Amino acid sequence: MTKADLVAKIAADTKLTKADSERALNAFLSNVTKTLKKEGKLALTGFGTFEVSKRKRRKGRNPQTGEVITIKARKVVKFKPGKVLKNSIK
Repeated sequence: MTKADLVAKIAADTKLTKADSERALNAFLSNVTKTLKKEGKLALTGFGTFEVSKRKRRKGRNPQTGEVITIKARKVVKFKPGKVLKNSIK
């Protein structure tokens, strides 16, 4: 599903226009990003938890040349699904 497909489904379910649905989705995504930057964690009860995690610097290989390279440390976002979400997709 693409973002455009999701906007169309939101519009159909809520009777909002596609423009209003896209603004609502963009606001949601923006606020998730801001919260993760500021607090490092966002829990949506029943849906799941987004959490920022730190990856250490590590060794890797360039798949084209086989050369050993160093991959820099960085932050990544992890998602752990909630109980309601897990049970709804079984």
